[in-house]
Amino acid sequence: MTRRRYSCCFHSIARQVGIALLTLSAIVVAGGSQAGTLEDVKKKGVVVIGIQGDNAPWGFVDSSGKQEGIDADMGRAFAEFLGVRAEFAPLAVANRIPALTTGRVDILFATMAMLPERAKAVQYSKPYVANEITLVAAQATPINSNADMGKYVIGVPRSSTQDTQVTNNAPSGTEIRRFDDDAATIQALLSGQVQAVGANLFYPQRLNAAKPEFGFEPKLHFSALYNGACTRLGDKEWNETVNKFIDQIKSNGKLAAFYAKWMKVPVPVFPDTVPGVPFAVQ
Repeated sequence: MTRRRYSCCFHSIARQVGIALLTLSAIVVAGGSQAGTLEDVKKKGVVVIGIQGDNAPWGFVDSSGKQEGIDADMGRAFAEFLGVRAEFAPLAVANRIPALTTGRVDILFATMAMLPERAKAVQYSKPYVANEITLVAAQATPINSNADMGKYVIGVPRSSTQDTQVTNNAPSGTEIRRFDDDAATIQALLSGQVQAVGANLFYPQRLNAAKPEFGFEPKLHFSALYNGACTRLGDKEWNETVNKFIDQIKSNGKLAAFYAKWMKVPVPVFPDTVPGVPFAVQ
């Protein structure tokens, strides 16, 4: 009996040690996995681009499995600029910055709104696309002020700009439900799990395509934002290269073509500066 008990204990301890070693090994591998220099990328012939996987028209996978959207076109054009092939890594909202900083991807074209707190973790490029953050609900839902948000359950993609804006503007006690991505947030509103959502410029279009009878519309306007590509902090070569690329596509008409294809509006006038967000390595 005693021998069996000791045997069970031994195997239990061995199993726990094995799990711990596997976990430690995974941490070491993840910590040592750093994306390379531009020279490394050119030698490999491929640049790994972090992008959103289900947030049309920014980044999404079409029915044939191809990555599409304005960020996908930007990524392919950037790869062409480098003379390499683009490989996309679709990411959830909360995984974008960790994927870059741990070296899983070389660069982000991933609907990255320019925010000072994010600029402490990643290096932004010059802006290449504009966005607007609003609160969207059905036409019949009476929301006229920030205070009205407290009457409803509001959905947002976790760790997104919408999450930040809704959290900062909603009254204390508002029930805010956080979902993994934009698609899940939109589905939550369509299914009645929430009554309003923190939205980007294209939420009403996607919502009304699914249920036009509700007349989804912006109720509150929080902020106008600009998106940039993101590289790792302090990496001057990557930052200068992506800025040269953005200058080129602005001047040669490629960005205007991407805007016409995906945004259906003219290219906006981009700001020379965004408070708290440097466009170049200092």
